[in-house]
Amino acid sequence: MIKKVTLSITGMTCAACAARIEKVVGKMEGVDRISVNLATEKASVEYDPVITDLAAISDKIEKAGYGAKTFEKNNLVDEDKLKKEKESRTLWRKFTISTIFAIPLLYIAMGPMIWWLPFPIPVSLEPMQYPLNYALVQILLTIPIVIAGYQFYTVGFKAILNRSPNMDSLIAMGTTAALLYSGYSVYQISKGDFMAVDSLYFETAGVIITLILLGKSLEALSKGRTSEAIKKLMGLAPKTAILIRDGIEVEVAIDEVEIGNIILVKPGQKIPVDGVVVEGSTSIDESMLTGESIPIAKTAGDSVYAASINKNGLIQFKATKVGGETALAQIIKLVEEAQGSKAPIAKMADIVSGYFVPIVFVIALLASLAWFVSGESLVFSLTIFIAILVIACPCALGLATPTAIMVGTGKGAEYGILIKSGEALETSHKIDTVVLDKTGTITEGKPKVTDIITMEGINSSRLLQIAASGEKGSEHPLADAIVKAAEADQLEMLKTEGFEAIPGHGIRVEIDGMSVLLGNRKLMEDQGVELNSMEHHSDRLAGEGKTPMYIAMNRQMAGIIAVADVVKGSSLKAIEKMKAMGLEVAMITGDNRRTAEAIAKQVGIGLVLAEVLPQDKSSEVKRLQTEGKKVAMVGDGINDAPALAQADVGIAIGSGTDVAMESAEIVLMRSDLMDVPAAIQLSKSTIRNIKQNLFWAFAYNVIGIPIAAGLLHLFGGPLLNPIFAAAAMSLSSVSVLTNALRLKKFKPFQ
Repeated sequence: MIKKVTLSITGMTCAACAARIEKVVGKMEGVDRISVNLATEKASVEYDPVITDLAAISDKIEKAGYGAKTFEKNNLVDEDKLKKEKESRTLWRKFTISTIFAIPLLYIAMGPMIWWLPFPIPVSLEPMQYPLNYALVQILLTIPIVIAGYQFYTVGFKAILNRSPNMDSLIAMGTTAALLYSGYSVYQISKGDFMAVDSLYFETAGVIITLILLGKSLEALSKGRTSEAIKKLMGLAPKTAILIRDGIEVEVAIDEVEIGNIILVKPGQKIPVDGVVVEGSTSIDESMLTGESIPIAKTAGDSVYAASINKNGLIQFKATKVGGETALAQIIKLVEEAQGSKAPIAKMADIVSGYFVPIVFVIALLASLAWFVSGESLVFSLTIFIAILVIACPCALGLATPTAIMVGTGKGAEYGILIKSGEALETSHKIDTVVLDKTGTITEGKPKVTDIITMEGINSSRLLQIAASGEKGSEHPLADAIVKAAEADQLEMLKTEGFEAIPGHGIRVEIDGMSVLLGNRKLMEDQGVELNSMEHHSDRLAGEGKTPMYIAMNRQMAGIIAVADVVKGSSLKAIEKMKAMGLEVAMITGDNRRTAEAIAKQVGIGLVLAEVLPQDKSSEVKRLQTEGKKVAMVGDGINDAPALAQADVGIAIGSGTDVAMESAEIVLMRSDLMDVPAAIQLSKSTIRNIKQNLFWAFAYNVIGIPIAAGLLHLFGGPLLNPIFAAAAMSLSSVSVLTNALRLKKFKPFQ
């Protein structure tokens, strides 16, 4: 049996690191699949515990030069937040220290070349008069900067020894080359060669490290913002609950709540776990689950969910799901898995990253040698070598996809749109056909009384009262709709006698001394009841997709009550929106064609697949796929499970039941069809963002490396200073993250 675990990875600095871990672990016997996410710093591993174990996998990762530990979900909010805050503080502190020393270092190094400086270089540091002083002060200023950026060297050289060079390796090699060459120049100065003062590169190494620390600090800040949505979700659950034990209120930690406990929730408090109301009534704000801002009325027997807010009543409920089983915990798990997953578009970046760093080393070496052989000085060749190594960092490449997926899936969760994987997110933007289940998706899924038509002299309330009184003993869904309509009008139920159900036809019952018949046309014909003008009304109602039920009193026609599964208020608008997006919309149902077409006509659907059995729905989806269509199936996730699984993207609409979450790639927490075009719109926005990120990441390296190699200089242009290369490299990562964060402004169709 395959086991799935999530590991926290430390020591990763770029896409090459993630690719290296995937490569070494992926080759292990027993490992089925591994996906490493640079942005979340987590690895999702699927392995066979019979063949290998977690210790062996962690050991393999550590031998590759990285840290690995099991990802604990307990106290996740606090741990993750503290870790990110600590990382950010450490980086800012290192950057501050390096800046304090880099500014005077750059001032001293460049001062002699800039005549208009407001504060002249002290005479004791004049390079032509006191070259050794000039060099030694630069060494003293460079040492603290190198110490602040020591991790670039420890991680970078370790990665080279492990034959998996990464971003740190490029920086370590480039700055070390500058430092060693500068150190040799200091030795030459001490021997009396004062001209060697022109070959000092301490400021290059110092400023490069400082700029990269700035980039890393900004990166950490941006990374923290990409996971804000998941942090908000995780921070919703209350920390305590009030239990009722032997009639006494006892406040306990949330972890101590067990299934079956009776919990008291006062007005204004959050629901601590999932459960069913046993006493009291209230309205509850479930917007954190569904995105729906209107509070929902709750009475005994209704379900309540963890982290929703009790608005105005005092209730007691029985805990049914606790800990990781609550709806909120399941949502968090889905969003985490989606943020940790990879879209197919990311594979291209992974492949490139795996080969990128070694290729850059070769390019840097060949370019610097070529310039040296062509007659340029060693200093010139060294500048080329350092500039290429520094500018070619693949950070932006590694962050392009995961950051956009993190923000996109997090934004979806805010609106009750749960996208379960990067693959689902990517596939959704290709959808051209949307197949909608009728019952519970386009319609409410609960029959309601829509029309009451009476014969002359009979009051509609009286007819509904008699019909409801008769149907009170029936278990038929249509009967339930009539009873609920009467209860909504606060009609009193009349006493009945001699109830008789006539299968397939209706019922016969005695009410107030009258013989009442309630049922279909066949029942009336069999009992010899004249339909009169009601037959015309019956045909019209049936044509509208409604089910007409005749009522006769003492074998005299009294009227018709029509019952129908009514169309949701948002269905027409949602379908119009999908069609405006260029999507073909189809409806699939087990209902008869006449009813199905009546509903389809109301909402503007042309393609109707009617009288389809649940087991055949997946075949209909497959048939559309064979026609070359990319199909999204939208259903309630229970009887539509096979079709949801067959579709290119399965979208479960409803309250996020376990079955829905298992069978669909996207779960819409609200029963609102408008979330379907919103989910597709979010997918399109996210994929567009990823493509922009990848374009700029690739374009940056395609343009940057030739310039660093001296292409412009070859045609009489300037040579790229390694300091500017470092600034550009840092800004490339920050620009990719900033672009991904633009998705936070996403708003679905209103």
